[in-house]
Amino acid sequence: MSILFSGGELLEIAMDIERNGAAFYQALADQAKNKDTGAIYEHLAREEEKHLNTFKGMLDTAGKYQPPEAYAEEYMLYLKSLADSSVFSNVTQAKEKAKKVASESEALDIGIQAEKDSILFYTEMQNFVKPADQKAISWVIDEEKAHLRQLSQLQQTMTEAG
Repeated sequence: MSILFSGGELLEIAMDIERNGAAFYQALADQAKNKDTGAIYEHLAREEEKHLNTFKGMLDTAGKYQPPEAYAEEYMLYLKSLADSSVFSNVTQAKEKAKKVASESEALDIGIQAEKDSILFYTEMQNFVKPADQKAISWVIDEEKAHLRQLSQLQQTMTEAG
């Protein structure tokens, strides 16, 4: 038996990813001791909110769209496992994870992993949305890559400052 997600279901998962990421970054911004670092987390939280709104807009037109091809059950299970294994499973967990962060380095590691998870999920998700929505997904992927670069650069700066 083949498992198929509708485009709408995938967009709901994507919205959760963005909502959780925004909660994590906002919690880090709220507790940041360094003003510049806090500003970066605040910026990332706003960016995740923009992505959430992009996916909300796509959801309005997604309906019950099904991809034209029947994908193997294993591939769909893979996609579901990507979403299930993301760094944060809900907003509460994202906020709690931010509160438990012991160091700036740990916060950056978590943020970097979350961005990588998002990029991987959205790259795979492109195969399951309407062709008209693929451009928006591609834009979000580019944005997430930019976040990954920002966090990696901040991590490198902190390492060099030692």
